[in-house]
Amino acid sequence: MADKKPLPKKNALGRGLGALLEDSPQKSKSQDLIPASPSAGIYEISLDEIFVNPYQPRTHFDKDALQELAESIKVQGIIQPITVRKLGDKEYQLISGERRFQASKIAGLERVPAYIRTANDQQMLEMALIENIQRENLNALEIAHSYQRLLTECELKQEELGDRVGKNRTTVNNYLRLLKLPPDIQAGLRDNRISMGHARALINVEDVDKQLAIYKKTVEEELSVRAVEALVKSLNDNKADKVSADKPDLDPVRKYEINKIQQRLASHFGSRVQLKADAKNKGEIKIPFTSTSDLNRILEILEII
Repeated sequence: MADKKPLPKKNALGRGLGALLEDSPQKSKSQDLIPASPSAGIYEISLDEIFVNPYQPRTHFDKDALQELAESIKVQGIIQPITVRKLGDKEYQLISGERRFQASKIAGLERVPAYIRTANDQQMLEMALIENIQRENLNALEIAHSYQRLLTECELKQEELGDRVGKNRTTVNNYLRLLKLPPDIQAGLRDNRISMGHARALINVEDVDKQLAIYKKTVEEELSVRAVEALVKSLNDNKADKVSADKPDLDPVRKYEINKIQQRLASHFGSRVQLKADAKNKGEIKIPFTSTSDLNRILEILEII
């Protein structure tokens, strides 16, 4: 390792990422990470020796934001070191910190401070995803895709995922539900034309054409989240009225209780749960799924697998 000077240790990283990068052994599915040196310190590495991370979950970096970071690095230096893994002699691969790495190039730096870790490909992916979720200004859709990749590619269970990112299951489910939206609405969320609040309201519209119509109206008229929620509620109420027009209506109090239970089930499973009950308290519960992985997610919540 050429001309590397150990620097003083910094504080541990974020909650989930810290558990992955901690020098002491951790109880998890991933193998223990082995520091590149006995001291597990920070070293200065030439930028020319570092290769970008092929598992980087973020594909777009705002040029203006990078330039601002570069100007800050010129004045303050790099406050938080990047993290790399050693590939060979004078060859390293980024685990986390690509924004700092790219901004350092713009700032004209030749060397950057770095933690050196040993990690396999799955650990690389897991650490890159968690680092981005915790440290970058990701939009809601990018977070949703990162959560999905952690579940599928890193084979994490929902409870493990929640522990890694410091979120409860309901919050994780709310993000994952965004991936069920039509591509046009997902693009709008990605490009910040709508917020996560808008998207969560639109999820509750079952008809795709009506979803897109409300989305278009939201963007064109710059509707607030509350306005979109009111539109969706009105649409769903009208649908419910048509369905029950030829059937005896439930007692208002009972109807309210059924609706509250349905909302709680939908929040718990992260899906559009349908709960139907008649005046004799007979009915059914439907939990739709969109793929095998979605079915496995629901079965996991039910503790069937």
